[in-house]
Order: sequence, then structure tokens, then C-alpha cells
Amino acid sequence: MEKKIVLIFVCLTSFWSCGHDGLEDEYMPIALQVELPENFPEIQYELGNNPVTQQGFELGKKLFYDGRLSSNNSIPCAFCHEQAFAFTHHGHTLSHGVNGGIGFRNSQPLQNLAYFSEFMWDGAASHLDLQPIIPITSELEMGETLSGITEKLKEDPYYRQQFALAFYDGEISGENVLKALSQFMLMMVSSNSKYDKYVRNEEGVTLSEIELQGQMVFQDKCASCHATDLFTDQSYRNTGLPVNPKLDDKGRFRVLENPSDLYKFKVPSLRNVEKSFPYMHDGRFATLEAVLDFYDSGMVDNGNVDESLRRTDGSFGISLTEGEKGQLVAFLKTLTDNEFLNDTRFAEF
Repeated sequence: MEKKIVLIFVCLTSFWSCGHDGLEDEYMPIALQVELPENFPEIQYELGNNPVTQQGFELGKKLFYDGRLSSNNSIPCAFCHEQAFAFTHHGHTLSHGVNGGIGFRNSQPLQNLAYFSEFMWDGAASHLDLQPIIPITSELEMGETLSGITEKLKEDPYYRQQFALAFYDGEISGENVLKALSQFMLMMVSSNSKYDKYVRNEEGVTLSEIELQGQMVFQDKCASCHATDLFTDQSYRNTGLPVNPKLDDKGRFRVLENPSDLYKFKVPSLRNVEKSFPYMHDGRFATLEAVLDFYDSGMVDNGNVDESLRRTDGSFGISLTEGEKGQLVAFLKTLTDNEFLNDTRFAEF
């Protein structure tokens, strides 16, 4: 049985009136429950600082699909984050943006973000509320400013009403834009894959023989990095990818300029990985099979490869037979959560 956080709001009309001049209805937000699946680790987001409400969630959803968050009014968040593909940019190796701009990294999935403390491939955002600032202000992605967004939204009667319903102060501000987006993303909990139902002993779900074999291989050769039922330990690691000369992306080094962070990228979650292709920070691999081939025989020594990936003979890699690769792919497909991928709560209006 899933644990849930129930957020209880006490709404006082005397306080409401300060931020809702001219409205006769009381400020009465409807609390939403953020799921805490029993097989998940502890939630990281401090919900007390931004309680999730129906009004805030709906506002965040509207903003997520609104092109006005970009400078040319045509690139919404959803442009690079499509629900059917775990909110990734399906078929694109790198994110696209305004005026034909092309970013330098592959769009990451948006799921279970309430359980993460750092965001982006390099951890450049240390809070979910701050993460959207990076794509919004990037000249290659959305090319806008928070002040520019709020000025556009203030001209829209819908947004004037919805911000008043969603937030106590009723203001259309950069802070409230970011909090609304967070409320939408906080509800994106993907926890109902075949794997989840199996480990929670739900509905009599069982794994096939090849899936069970794949789970054993995964636990033996992959789980040290793709840990917990989030399938990531949220660390940053250099996995020996040959450097893409066109991008020369130095990864975590770009954030702290620590030489030990050179070419390190955040270990991605593997949930819905069947649907979130292409893979790696630059989208260089189109299939799961290609990823496994790389770990088996494609790693190079770029001077800072994670020592956990060093074999006994001194080379780097994870030795996998063709049979084990097939078993791993079968297991990874049990992490596909079709209920999440088709949940109408997250679909465009």
C-alpha cells in the first residue's frame, strides 16, 4: 500500500483579502497528494515551502505547454519534453530551441523529480524550482527572461485569474511561475511499471524467466550506479565515452571547474528507458543494445574514467555476453510505466 503525503490547508479569509483585491470568492486551494510509493527512497523536495494544490498544478500544466515562455512565443517546455517518451525530445539527439537553435545536450526525462536534489546532466540546478531558469534563459533553447514571461502573462485574463487562485499573494511573478511549474512536475511520479508491481507483490504480477535473469545481471553489473528503485544513485561519473569533438562537453567540470569532475555526467534514472531514446548526454546511441555494446567494448580511457568500471586486466568496461545483453534489455523494459506515459493529468489541455 502506498504511503502518501496529505497536505492540509487552513485558509483564513482575513489573510486572503490582502492578495486578492476585487475578488469575492475566498482563496480556497484544493490540496493534492504527492505519492510516496513504498519501494521509493525518501522524497527530497520540501513540500512545505510549495504545497501542491489543484490550482497550482493546473497553472503549472498550462505554463508547461505555453510557448509564451520562450522569446518567440512558440517553444514551450513540452517541445523538448513529450509525455509519450517519458517527457524527452523523441528522435532528437540534442535539444532544439528558438530560431533554429540547437543545444548541446540530450533532453532528460521528467519523472520522479520530487526525489532528486540536483538537476541537469551536470547538476547545475540545485533545486527543482530553479531548474527551469536554465532552459528558459538559454539562447539556444527558449531565449527568454522571467521578467519577459511575467509581462506577457499579465496581459492574459486567464493567467491573472489563475495566479490569484493558485497563490496566496496572487501575483504573476517569476517566483510563482517557477513554483507552479514545480507543482506540475512534482506530481509526475512514475511508479507503476511491471517491475514496481512485481516488487510490491501487486496483482499477482510475475517476471518472465528472461526478465528475472536480466534482473540478476543488472544487480550484479549495473546496480552500483543505477541504485535504489529510482535506478540512479544520483552521482556524477565519467563512463569513458569518447569525447564528441563538435561539443567537447566537459560535463560537471563546467559547473565547479574541478579537474576531478572532467567529463562526469549525472547517472540517469533508467525508468521508462525503453521510451527515452536516444541515450547518453549527447544522444549518441539510438538503442539499448548500442548502449550495452558500448559498456562491453566501447569505453576509452580519457584520463578520468570511474575506477568502478576498470576491469582486472586494467581496461575499462563491463563484460557482457550477448545472452546477458538480451536479458538486460528484457529487464529494462519492465521499467516502462505505461500508466504514467498515458496519464491524462499530464497531457496538454
